[in-house]
Amino acid sequence: MPARVLRFTDYTSKQAQYLRLLADLPGRGVHTVGILLLDPATNSLYVRLRRDWEAIASAEDAEVLSELEDDLRLKARERDGTAVLEELESTASLSIRLSEREAVTVRDFERTLGDLYREHVRPEVLKYRTHLPRYSLAVAAGPFLANPEDMQIEEWIEAPADLKLDANLFVARIQGHSMEPWIPDGSLCVFRRGVVGSRKGRLVLVCNSELADDNQYTVKRYHSEKIVDEDGFTQTRIRLESLNPAYPSWDLEQDSEKYQVLAEFVRVLE
Repeated sequence: MPARVLRFTDYTSKQAQYLRLLADLPGRGVHTVGILLLDPATNSLYVRLRRDWEAIASAEDAEVLSELEDDLRLKARERDGTAVLEELESTASLSIRLSEREAVTVRDFERTLGDLYREHVRPEVLKYRTHLPRYSLAVAAGPFLANPEDMQIEEWIEAPADLKLDANLFVARIQGHSMEPWIPDGSLCVFRRGVVGSRKGRLVLVCNSELADDNQYTVKRYHSEKIVDEDGFTQTRIRLESLNPAYPSWDLEQDSEKYQVLAEFVRVLE
């Protein structure tokens, strides 16, 4: 199973503030290049900036700007978020400046940061460099759900900077609670086509071909049991397991043509 830190979210609504980071670079016009989200209760600052700097800046400026997000995150850890924002506001220049602070109600800061980023920032889509395709695929973290359109790209989603991208990766939104807390209901998740090696213990995207366009797909933990015989190893049981004990798991029929493992789960985006 891929390693990741589980985030247990406090779903109490909080009042927060956000600002847009603006860049006015020579000959390029004014662009919103990022979002700063402040939790006043803890003085925590959440930062997300665009990464396609070469699309709006000279090579020299792009090199400097590419370090800005890490610099802001480091300052926010060393000090508090309010102090970092006040310094930015007081030292703003014509080329890099902040918008006015705006109030926002937040239940999950990382998810709100992503929502605000997508609302205000329009980065260039660099396919499989910064962005991955999101399919209109009704993937379920529970019972099989409908899939009215077969693998149509709905949009391109910007991926985290620490995720190495390639053409085998794609994004889908998970609906349901059976894979919580690992995969929260409504999460955008990254999957990798083609499961290499043993599937045991992995979270996988499975297709039931007999259901045609209705209720085809689900995500579950793949568990298999084998026995040793004169032919080597014989698989005796395949089970799709829910991570949430409140939801059922089930055995798959020993029919390789009916069920197909399409991809493995990589990580939750938000």
